[in-house]
Amino acid sequence: MHAHGEPENATPDSEPVHPVDQVLPAPRLAILGLQHVVVMYAGAVAVPFIVGSALKLDLHTIALLVNADLLVAGIATIIQAVGVSHLLGVRLPVVAGATFTVVSPMITIAAGHGLPTVYGAMLVSGVFGLLIAKPFAKMIKFFPPLVAGTVIVIIGLSLIGPGAGMIAGHDTSAADYGKLSHLALGFGVIALIVLFSRLLRGFLGQLAPLLALALGTLASIPLHLFDLSGVRSAGWFGIASPFHFGAPRFDAAAIASMCIVLLVTYTESTADMLAVAEMTGKELTDADIARGLATDGLSAVLGGCMNSFPDTAYAENVGLVQMTGVRSRWVVAVAGCFLLVMGLVPKVGALIAAVPEPVVGGAALVMFAMVTAVGVQTLRKVEFNGNHNLLIVAVSLGVGLLPAVATDPYGNEVFFRHCPAWAQTVFGSPITLTVILAFTLNLLFNHLKLPALGSAATSATPPAATEEDLVQVPEGCSASCARRITLSSHTYFWESPYPGVSAARGGQCGCGRRSR
Repeated sequence: MHAHGEPENATPDSEPVHPVDQVLPAPRLAILGLQHVVVMYAGAVAVPFIVGSALKLDLHTIALLVNADLLVAGIATIIQAVGVSHLLGVRLPVVAGATFTVVSPMITIAAGHGLPTVYGAMLVSGVFGLLIAKPFAKMIKFFPPLVAGTVIVIIGLSLIGPGAGMIAGHDTSAADYGKLSHLALGFGVIALIVLFSRLLRGFLGQLAPLLALALGTLASIPLHLFDLSGVRSAGWFGIASPFHFGAPRFDAAAIASMCIVLLVTYTESTADMLAVAEMTGKELTDADIARGLATDGLSAVLGGCMNSFPDTAYAENVGLVQMTGVRSRWVVAVAGCFLLVMGLVPKVGALIAAVPEPVVGGAALVMFAMVTAVGVQTLRKVEFNGNHNLLIVAVSLGVGLLPAVATDPYGNEVFFRHCPAWAQTVFGSPITLTVILAFTLNLLFNHLKLPALGSAATSATPPAATEEDLVQVPEGCSASCARRITLSSHTYFWESPYPGVSAARGGQCGCGRRSR
């Protein structure tokens, strides 16, 4: 047994099964899968509610959007966890859900051209995503721990605001914003998660968030926040027919906007997949990333047909994986089955939706912060002495957080509101903005060998190394690290000017590994 209670699933004569591939007993799969669903449900249904309300759709139509959203999210989650041949699925514990990046473009396009144009553009963007998944994934080699760690940090930090909104309210100008009963529920759930994580062991310890959510829901009953009227009014079966709003229409500007949304989604999903791979100890190849991104592209195609939305990996579930230590992708596959059922049976979804938002917000806040902690852990592998890596992290985080902290009373990004629409879509995402900055600055400082000005100490041609200085690359490093070695104030690169020389004795790779 593992420390977290995961079975090895291996006989004495066979190779141990990686924790990601382990199949837990059915009862544990069911309970742990349900925990994933409860944690992400509020975010998943927020997108159809926001879009439907903005377009003044009736409640019945919004309910159809919610059902379609959960159905497509369930399909995408199952594919991500289980995989389909060599074509689809990253085969990691990744839960998919509707991306918030699509909200503003969908509302804008629908207001001007109608929902058939929205879904026509979404269909084309999905096909575009399927075509570019593999070349996009090749960028993985430019995501060393310096870039990946910075991006993972921003994923968590950028979601603290929405987490606070779930607890205190989404309109800071409202009279009941920050109501004490709501704050008490949110902080109470956080305290229970800490308490259960400290006192419980094994399987019960893995259920700390779910137990805290259950007790928080019970505590909300006297406060009249747990309302089951939605369950009674929900139908037993409810799914819209394909192309419910009419045959798709195609508009060039709308298609371009949706393709930008898909590129932003790919950037966010890549960062989330890197985070999950980091915390599960699973090596991630560009082929794995390509299959994961192709699944996001497929979700856009399905969304265009089924009146839904493009999906991306959900950060709260990434944090849940780290917190519970449950790395099995089969747990997430079961979560996908739950989402599928909820999309087909509205009563089940309504029951989960009855959990008060402050209760879910308390758990989500911990999960978001857990993602940030994983990013900090990744950055520990980076060498910060004698280079500009601290500057890269500082600029990337500082500028990247601007869209997250400069918001209107409803939490909408306003920092770039005077920019063109395409720029708002790209730069309005803290994750995408941080990826662009960290990626570019890392190339500028750590890959492009520019001549140094104003210093005689740094020479364009390093001095000859002596025989005793030459050693092998630190164990675990490779050419893909592309890190610098500093010795006696001179910088040597893995791509050394000396034939056969990999590093210098006593130097340290930028990813943290030392040469021997």
